Amino acid sequence: MADHGDPPEGPAENNASGGEDEYRSLVFDESFVRAARLQEFSAQERMGEHARAVRSLPSRTLRTGSRAALALVVLIALAFGTAVFMGFRHPYQAPVGRRAEPLRMTFVPLAPRGAVPAGTPAGLFASSPAALYPKGGEGISPPVARRTDNFSVSQVVAALATVKNYLVASSLDPDVLGGNTVRPVESLLDPDQMAQFERSMNEPYDDGQHAATGWLVRFDPAQVAPAPEIRVRGTLRYAEVGSDALEVVSDHTFTYALRPAVSGPQQADGASLFTVRRELRFRLDREDLRLGRLEVRTSYVQAGPQSCTVDTSGALRPLLAGRRAVSRGPAGTDPYETSRPAAALCGTLEVSSLPTRAPAAPQGPRGSGAPASRS
Repeated sequence: MADHGDPPEGPAENNASGGEDEYRSLVFDESFVRAARLQEFSAQERMGEHARAVRSLPSRTLRTGSRAALALVVLIALAFGTAVFMGFRHPYQAPVGRRAEPLRMTFVPLAPRGAVPAGTPAGLFASSPAALYPKGGEGISPPVARRTDNFSVSQVVAALATVKNYLVASSLDPDVLGGNTVRPVESLLDPDQMAQFERSMNEPYDDGQHAATGWLVRFDPAQVAPAPEIRVRGTLRYAEVGSDALEVVSDHTFTYALRPAVSGPQQADGASLFTVRRELRFRLDREDLRLGRLEVRTSYVQAGPQSCTVDTSGALRPLLAGRRAVSRGPAGTDPYETSRPAAALCGTLEVSSLPTRAPAAPQGPRGSGAPASRS
C-alpha cells in the first residue's frame, strides 16, 4: 500500500525522496551563510590566458602629430642654417657706396693799405658797403626751389635748408666764432669727412686740406671779441650732378665788428670791421637729403684786414683798429665785389665806396636763383 505522499502511479524508481532525506540532517546556520563569499569573474578573467587574441595598437592621431612636429623642427633648423650660410657666403658682392671726397680749401688773407679805421660798430657799418646788408641769417636767402629731372621740389628745398644751416653754424654762431665749440658744424657733415674735420680742428695746418678756417669762421678769443651784429649778403644756386646728387654753391660776404679782447673798460670807438668772403661748394646725395647732412667739396675764403705773414690755419687773426699790416700782396681785391675771386696767396684789401641806394639783385645764373647749368 502506497503512502499518502507518493504519487498515484507509485513511488519513483530513483527514490528521490529517499535521497533528499539523506541531506535533511545537514543544517547551515546563519553565521556560515553570512561568511560565504560570492565572487563572479569578468568575461576576460573567465577566458584566462586566451583573452588577448589581438595586440592593441598606439593611437594613430598621437603618432601623426609627433611626426609632424619633428618634421617642423627639422625644416626650421634647415632654414636657419641656410640663412646663416648665405650670409657668410653670398654669391654676389654688396654694392660699394660712394665715399665723400676730402675738402679742398684755399685761404687768401687781405692786407690793408694803411691803418685800420676805428669807430663804433654802428658808425663803421653805416659808412661801409655792409650798411645795406641784412643782419645775420636774414642775409642767407635761398632761391626759389624748382624740381629738377631727378629731384622733387621738397628735396631741393631740403638741400638748400641744410646748406643754410651749415652757413649759419659756421659763420654766425657766437660759440663757433669764439672757438668754444665746433659741434654745430660737425653735426652737419658727411661721416666720411669727420676724420679730416677733426684733424683740422685739433692739428690745423695750412696744406690746403687741414686748415680750420677752411671749414668755419673762428677768431682767436685771446685777441678779439666779435660784436653780436653781423651783416651778410650773398647768393645760393643749385644744380644736379648726375642722377643721384645735388650740388649747391654758396657765395656770401660776412662783415663782423670786432673789439680787442682786453679786460677792463673798452673805448667806445675802439671797434673795427673785418670782412670774410666765403665761396663754398656742397654735394648732397639722397642719403644726405634724408639725414640733413652734406659734403663740403671746396672752400675759397678771402678775409681781411690781416697781415699776409701770420698763420691763419687755426683761427683768423684780424688787424684791429689803428694797426697796419706787416706786408701786403701785389693784387688789389675787393671782397664786396661778387665776381669770381682770383686765386692768390695774399691780396690787398680795397673796400668799395658806400652805395647811395640798395644794391640791385645780381644778374645772371649766379644770383637769379635759377638752377645753374649742369656740370
